[in-house]
Parts: sequence; C-alpha cells; structure tokens
Amino acid sequence: MPRSEPTTVLTALGFSPALVRTYEAVLRQSGQRLGWAAAAVSRTPEELLADLEPLVERGIVRVVYDRIHVETPSQALARLIVAQSEAASRSHAELAALAKAVPMLVAGTARPREDEVTDVAPIDGEITTGGDPALLIGALIRQSMGDLVWLRPDQWRIRREDAMLQVIRDLVAEGRRSRAIYPMRVLQEAPEVVRNRAAAGEQVRLLPEVPTRMFIIGTSHAVLPEPLGFIDEPRSLVRQQGLVEALVLLFEQLWDRADPLPGVEQSQPDLRRALVRQLAAGAHDEQIARQLGISLRTVRRRVADLMTDLGADSRFQAGVEAARRGWV
Repeated sequence: MPRSEPTTVLTALGFSPALVRTYEAVLRQSGQRLGWAAAAVSRTPEELLADLEPLVERGIVRVVYDRIHVETPSQALARLIVAQSEAASRSHAELAALAKAVPMLVAGTARPREDEVTDVAPIDGEITTGGDPALLIGALIRQSMGDLVWLRPDQWRIRREDAMLQVIRDLVAEGRRSRAIYPMRVLQEAPEVVRNRAAAGEQVRLLPEVPTRMFIIGTSHAVLPEPLGFIDEPRSLVRQQGLVEALVLLFEQLWDRADPLPGVEQSQPDLRRALVRQLAAGAHDEQIARQLGISLRTVRRRVADLMTDLGADSRFQAGVEAARRGWV
C-alpha cells in the first residue's frame, strides 16, 4: 500500500505536499537573506520564489529588502482564516447584490405603452463582423473628423501594427491628434511599439492594466468589442452622440490617472506615481513587480530611490509624505 502524506494545516487548506515541504524547509531560514535561504534548500532565489509563489500571494512568505520572512503555521492559519472570512463576506455581499438585481431582469424586458411616449427611434450604430479591421479603421478615420483616442491593451500582438502606424503618421501630418493608453507590460513585451507610435506623433500614457480595446474619433464614432474585451469581432460601431461622449469621458478619466511615457528614447516610464499607488495599497514588492510588469530588482531600487527623494525612513512615512505632496 502506498504511503500517504501526513496531513498538516497547509495541506488541509489545499496546498500541495511538495509546497508544504518547501515551506517547512524555508521556515527555518526566516529572517535570512534570500540568497542564503535559497542555497540552504538547494535552489536559486528565482526558483525558490517560484516554488513559494502561492504562499507569497497569500502573504505567508514575504521578501523585504532581500530578506525572506516566513510566518509560522499558527500565524499562517490565522492569516488564512481572516482571508477566508473576508472572502465569505464579499461573496455574501455579491449574492445580496444579485438578489436585488433579479427584479431588474424583468424590468429589462418592460416597454412603455404606446400612449406613454411620443417618439421612438433606434440608437445610431450597428454590430458588425468580417472585413480587415485595419482597413476599416483607416477608412473610418479618413471619412471623419476629430482627434483619436485609443485603449490598446494587446493590439501589438496582432499583425497590423505597421498599417496602423502609417495611419497615425498620416493623421498627425493632417494636424489631428492621437492619444493612446497602454498597459505597462507593453514595455516588456513590445517596447518598440510605443516608441514607434510616440515617434509618429501619438501621445502615449501607461496604466497597470487596460480592461478592453476601444477606439474613438472625436465625438462622432466609437468602436468597441462586443462584448468588451480583447476581440476583433463582433464589434460595435456607435455613432449615437450621447454614448460616444460618455465613452470619451471614461477615456479622459483613465488618461488623467495614467503615467506619461517620458520620451521616445527611453524604454521605461517614470513609475513614481504608479509605485506610490501600489505602496499606498499595501502591495508587497513581488505583487508590485507583477502588477507593473517590471523586475523585482527594479521595484526595490525604485522604492529605495523614492524613499530617499521623500526623505522617508519607512514605507508608511513615504506614503504620508507622498500624499502631502499630492503624488497620490
């Protein structure tokens, strides 16, 4: 009969036996430098952090200024109980909100009686499929007026970037303006894309995440995936002025929150505001690195530089000073 693994607090909570064995080995190294602790369990620092990632995400394992800190089983259990309790509370709130929304399902099918309205007209727009998106967008731009705004979460992965780049050059040459928001991971995956678009005259800003593709011309046209997301078709072409203006307002709010790209010759943005936001949210270095799409080493160096610039001795003090200066 095969020998069964003993049950521990962490295995009972769903963590794998292999992860628990690594945790128990590293627990004895808590407080040591990351490289030392990794060597003690015959791993590189990168391999060790990869193995411990589920525990890092839960806050049970933390790396602070190159030292690894591991919570004891009782501390880990207390943390996980609190997290489960918070998750249960969120689920309860979501279910309560859904229960309140049920009547709206019926209300959504309701229509006013003919004697209650004087005029009914369809919304101006349509949902389409087919065609070459680059050619369609180019034609739409040439046949319309106004500046362009874009949400571009992943379009650099599609084989039409060269065609769209020429569209931007022609547009800027005509005196029109193009503004685009990208996720910060573009600087890791395709830095040449933002450099080329910026060199073509487009204004580029960066957010940690961009939730959907979107393209707007002036206040006359908007193109979105249907449903929202990272698809080419079906797509909604909206010409209804009130809806287009609402989407422009949404873009402007995102634009105000985004970080500018410092210059075409630079491959990294000024991450100061993004770092301050992440630190204010209580994120650990590993979480910040994943969220902003930069290396852990870069995060630690930037945080240290930020604290020096602010004259702060702790992250909390840095957050207070950053808020005082209006950086958050």
